[in-house]
Amino acid sequence: MSRVDERSVRESLRAQLWPVPLAAVLVAVVLGQALPFLDERLDYRLPAALSGVLFGGGPEAARSLLETIASSTITVTSLTFSLTVVTLQLASSQFSPRLLRTFTRDRFVHNTLALFLATFVFALTVLRSIRVESSAGASFVPEIAVTTAFLLTLASVVGLVLFLAHLARQIRVETMLRDVHRETEHTLERIYPEHGDTTPRDVRPPTDSLLLRSPRSGFLTRVNEDGLLDVATRSGVVVSVDVSPGTSLIESVPVGRFWTTDGTPLEDQQCEDVSEEILEAFSTGFERTSNQDPSFGLQQLLDVTDKALSPGVNDPTTAVHALGHISALLCSLTGRSTGPRTLVDPEGVPRVKLHLPTFTDLLELVMDQLITYAFTDPRTANRTIDMLSEIHIKATVTDPDPTITTPLNAQLDTQLQRVRTAVENSPMDDTIQRNLTERIDGISTTISIGR
Repeated sequence: MSRVDERSVRESLRAQLWPVPLAAVLVAVVLGQALPFLDERLDYRLPAALSGVLFGGGPEAARSLLETIASSTITVTSLTFSLTVVTLQLASSQFSPRLLRTFTRDRFVHNTLALFLATFVFALTVLRSIRVESSAGASFVPEIAVTTAFLLTLASVVGLVLFLAHLARQIRVETMLRDVHRETEHTLERIYPEHGDTTPRDVRPPTDSLLLRSPRSGFLTRVNEDGLLDVATRSGVVVSVDVSPGTSLIESVPVGRFWTTDGTPLEDQQCEDVSEEILEAFSTGFERTSNQDPSFGLQQLLDVTDKALSPGVNDPTTAVHALGHISALLCSLTGRSTGPRTLVDPEGVPRVKLHLPTFTDLLELVMDQLITYAFTDPRTANRTIDMLSEIHIKATVTDPDPTITTPLNAQLDTQLQRVRTAVENSPMDDTIQRNLTERIDGISTTISIGR
């Protein structure tokens, strides 16, 4: 069920800690073999100016230096990342465990670990080439290689200082919220086209369409759109995907339908082959990712908001900051066409219908949780009301077309009525409730005029 494509591989590798350090280790092994060989070839032929800056000690001094470098580097590596894991565990328990993914995708972390491990492996590899004088031959000290190991050690020290500073910045909640915002914004820009897209959307499965059943359980992480369109075009079928990325799939439960364009029934074997090819375009995993999932970033921000408002944390300032990011993301969607998207073949025939959340779906996802948790504190209640007002203003400025703004204003008015009920049922002071209700009335009046 997982057709490999370039984006899937790139995203998968980026989310792993091991690829960059492993590549660095392999390079270190190669250099650890090549530089001593180069040293032996250039022995006694180096310019005096260059020889003066290279390592000048004997075999025992070189061994002692490389052993010190290797032992200290691996100790610092293990200690640094052990402390990092503990710090991130504390951060995840206070904010959200799903934010740990931003750490594993951090290239600075990948490169720092790669530098530490490369230094360790390079020192060990060069250590093998040092020879003391004996009856078997003269002594040999790879001056260039030992000097390179020393320079790598200096780079590791600088990298350690920069990494600690970077880590202190990364575990701040403001930095985490910023990173989630940026990643989600890129996802929304990639998935949802701007208003004006004329792609046909009305693709309805006939009653005799064939079911596509999930062969395994897991989260739908990606749909290979190009592969799916290619299969549908070659097979002469139309595919309707009924689940969106981020959905939890259960084995044997339907995930979509397909049917022939001319209504001709497929033979059993042909039906099975086409179904198998279609399902190869679906990728599943044990966790949600932001690759094609437009709601995952919003859910991460909501997790931070909910956790900050919990009695055990009680941090409404963090909740207000997270709500600001949520508002900005929802406002950015007012200028985009959300909901199902249709892919067409080169001849313009609709071939694939992709199920994606509408703006209403995403707004309800946000409001359902805010209605439940945000109306115990006046600051978060005010920020929620501000968010609905900001969406209305942004939609009016971005695209004043009534065919777009009127349905959106109706959705906002519905959410304002839910907010009014939440305020009336909240444990907040009567004066606070009255002030909030007046604000809701004012925004509702503005929205009604816009409708």
